[in-house]
Amino acid sequence: MNSELLDCLVELAQAEGLDAVALVPGPNLLHLTGYSFHLSERPTLAVIPVDQPPVMVVPALEAGKVSELEVFSYTDEEGYAMAFHEACVALELADARIGVEALRMRLLEARLLERYAAGSRLVPADELLSQLRVQKSSLELAAMRRAIAVAEAAFLGWLADVHPGMTEREATARLVARLLTSGADAISFDPIVVGGPNGALPHAVPGSRPLAYGDWLVVDWGAFVEGYASDLTRAVTMGPPAGPLCAVQELVLRANEAGRAAARPGIAAEAVDAAARAVITAAGHGEHFTHRTGHGLGLEVHEPPYIVAGNTGALLPGMTFTVEPGVYLEGVGGVRIEDNVVITAVGAETLSTLPRAPFVVHA
Repeated sequence: MNSELLDCLVELAQAEGLDAVALVPGPNLLHLTGYSFHLSERPTLAVIPVDQPPVMVVPALEAGKVSELEVFSYTDEEGYAMAFHEACVALELADARIGVEALRMRLLEARLLERYAAGSRLVPADELLSQLRVQKSSLELAAMRRAIAVAEAAFLGWLADVHPGMTEREATARLVARLLTSGADAISFDPIVVGGPNGALPHAVPGSRPLAYGDWLVVDWGAFVEGYASDLTRAVTMGPPAGPLCAVQELVLRANEAGRAAARPGIAAEAVDAAARAVITAAGHGEHFTHRTGHGLGLEVHEPPYIVAGNTGALLPGMTFTVEPGVYLEGVGGVRIEDNVVITAVGAETLSTLPRAPFVVHA
């Protein structure tokens, strides 16, 4: 239990005119309490009021996980209605203004709160919660460095497993295996390993297409270590790099370098996007860069700050995010180069260390 973070949450909630904050299983609950649960048909909810100690509603079979909070538990036979009723009555949540995770809370938990905290109003608290997570501590950064190191080692080992004729799906499965045997607690997302024309789809799903000599592959992968994520992308070629994507690779590399060079404390997040995008637009490929330049990284693979036009929020020391420009040519393929970056007191540090030239698989 992180009492300091909980105290900060209460202060922020009071400043926003909230009477309580309700959290479902996920990164915010883990960050604040250290408790890890899965979303399931058995609802679990932590409620942090501004004027009382927090409580949790949990299934009886998982109540033993919670040692520092008052627990309202229920069995499968009893059902969860009475536990939610008792918790809401104990905390006097009737007519309360309750902050919730708009991107995570299900209709199930929302309806239970609305029913048993009569007259309550549920309002989004995502930005408030983000303030507690967006600047990483030295311990969090150390975990992220380990997640990056594991992902990089897994990728380098995996290159020896890849050969022409292997399907995208098989190559992806081997990358997952390398991640898990290299020290990942879990994969941070389903990896992308796609070649040829499929590389023109930024979020392509690996399929049954065989990898062919001459292919350019987009490889996007990451690892969770100690709860924190890495997220990397590199180009891999089947045989020596050749064809129109050679020029695209050089362009994307320059855009990646420009974005990372622009990152520093006090600059607007959108300025990093603008720096990377300007390079690609000047080369006539602006329409082929179809996504934002990056996203925050930490307990989640996608979290604030978002490196995108319109985000005028200032980058602050401890903020971690990706820089991942890409160019995608329909029917040909694509190139994306993704690094993980942290804002420091005086600039920015690139946490990822892999070379950014194409990695060559020799047939």
